[in-house]
Amino acid sequence: MSTEITVEETSKRLGISPQRVRTLCRNGEVFAKRFGKSWMIDSSKLADYTNGKAQRVAEDHPAYNVKDNKKSIALSFFSGAMGMDLGIEKAGFDIRLACEVDKFCRQTIALNKPKTALLGDINNYSAQDILKAAKITCDDEIDLIVGGPPCQAFSTAGKRKGFNDERGNIFLKYLDLALELRPKYFVIENVRGLLSCPMDHRPHDKRGLSFPDLSQDELKGGALNFILNRLENSGYGYSFNLYNSANFGTPQIRERVIIVCSRNGVKPPFLTPTHSENGEYGLAKWNILKDSIKDLKNHDHLTFPEKRLKYYRMLSEGENWKNLPTEIQKEAMGKSFYSGGGKTGFLRRLAWKKPSPTLVTHPAMPATDLAHPEEDRPLSIQEYKRIQEFPDNWKLQGPIIQQYKQVGNAVPLSLGYAVGTLIKNLLTNKEVIRMDNFKYSRYKNTSDDDWKREFKKLIEKHKDSFEQQHLTI
Repeated sequence: MSTEITVEETSKRLGISPQRVRTLCRNGEVFAKRFGKSWMIDSSKLADYTNGKAQRVAEDHPAYNVKDNKKSIALSFFSGAMGMDLGIEKAGFDIRLACEVDKFCRQTIALNKPKTALLGDINNYSAQDILKAAKITCDDEIDLIVGGPPCQAFSTAGKRKGFNDERGNIFLKYLDLALELRPKYFVIENVRGLLSCPMDHRPHDKRGLSFPDLSQDELKGGALNFILNRLENSGYGYSFNLYNSANFGTPQIRERVIIVCSRNGVKPPFLTPTHSENGEYGLAKWNILKDSIKDLKNHDHLTFPEKRLKYYRMLSEGENWKNLPTEIQKEAMGKSFYSGGGKTGFLRRLAWKKPSPTLVTHPAMPATDLAHPEEDRPLSIQEYKRIQEFPDNWKLQGPIIQQYKQVGNAVPLSLGYAVGTLIKNLLTNKEVIRMDNFKYSRYKNTSDDDWKREFKKLIEKHKDSFEQQHLTI
């Protein structure tokens, strides 16, 4: 019995356009034979394409099968494994384009969303390139642009180089593109460090009485202040806060800064929470780890070294190194025992009845262990996906460490859905539920009004300090 099928049949099986199938045939990415001007594809070998073996190189391509539908158009930048995008899609948006430079993330995007336009390094594209790839005409409106520029430049764990870092410059490229494309709304997602990172970092040995006083750009928060000034000068309104994903249904404590910007100049409301830690405001309580992963059967995971397993076997769920006898603590921690900080990531077993702590890109590093509550292993890829709320059938590409990285860097689907729902409500003039004094995160002064008030105080304090220095000289 012949296993050969036509281009049209292959198109239906793979859920991509006939044009895309012909491209795959020409590039040898599917097993096919040419008959005149047509192709016949070996259907028995299509699994090699769908499981990603033919997706090792995910090339740039435009959007396929763009239809005249009523869905709001969204463009995604720094898409990663598409956690944020899946949530926004769930809220009713058509993710027309993904822009991502990491090759393994690109493979994941191409495999799971083959019809979505795919672009690479954001620096290589103009606004016109993006419109062309997304097949957006002059009659179309871009409803939403969303992106989380690489956060290492602003991370509290890094050197905090801000916009002096190459990744910080990519942040500015994203801002420039968004303002040029002029969507109705655009979103900037980043780590908490953005709230306090300077735009220009001055080394500590260049500070003091013998040096000029710090400028606004060199103050803590200077990077964000620069961004807000750009938004205000562009006519966009904005609001931002530090949001804990657990307040939106994610079984994980994960906090991210979300800046929502509106072309109409009106300040958008905050995201609407669906959960609270103890059921405050009549909301559901936070979701817990056990409910999200208890039914999983198959697991792919890294392993702990035997010297660490020795101590894990002494710990119960929810415990860490501090629960060991003092002498065992010293033995297990070595020099780290005497260092400062809480060190809660060392020898950490997760608790069943709490949300997971923030997932990291490697669950088996000594200072960021994420061990299963009972089993002597790190969390598996399947558990990572559940905690970040990816569908079980979402296929990740690349070696296992790259799969951890993709999921660990993602925005949880529920937080993406909260963003998409807010924008959808604003687009359709639906009332947005507001919750005054809701505790969105563990930290103070993280909302736009509070942050601006504190930054203004910092400026005034610095001016007073500067004047006092000169009086005493």
